[in-house]
Amino acid sequence: MTPIAATIEADVDGLVVGCLYLSNGNPAPGPKFDYKLRWFDRLITYGQELLESGAPTVLCGDYNVVPTPIDAVAPRRWLGDAVYFPESRQAYAEMLDDGWTDAVRPVHPEKGVYTYWNFSFGGGYDRSSGLRMDHLLLSPSLTPQLRGAGVDDKVRGWEKPSDHAPTWIELD
Repeated sequence: MTPIAATIEADVDGLVVGCLYLSNGNPAPGPKFDYKLRWFDRLITYGQELLESGAPTVLCGDYNVVPTPIDAVAPRRWLGDAVYFPESRQAYAEMLDDGWTDAVRPVHPEKGVYTYWNFSFGGGYDRSSGLRMDHLLLSPSLTPQLRGAGVDDKVRGWEKPSDHAPTWIELD
């Protein structure tokens, strides 16, 4: 099966909103992980172009990257997974170094905030598997407007939920 990555972008009254799905990359190392890193390289380049344009922009979606240990309930559990590989985390860090702001961290600087959980056998979800790999990145012009960020994890209690929960931000 070919790994996929996808984006869709809209300009809403001068605000650029890009939604993306970046491949998981497993099994890693291997061709799927190599594909993920090449796609990430293209995203970094495109992100730099967006920043150079000066347009207020949000790049949101499933990055399939757990950036730091605080973004996993049990970080050691994910050491052999592509979402936690150093190369994935470095690519994400490069976006932040370019000027993007990870919208969750200014609002919850030292709190574990999770957007994904494995399903458990009981039909619920395994709270010990929490990861934050769905992200909302803000261009520098939007960062001062950030008022809130979070995850609607209550939807995980719904019948037949996704293994991801919706993330959100509030801007002035």
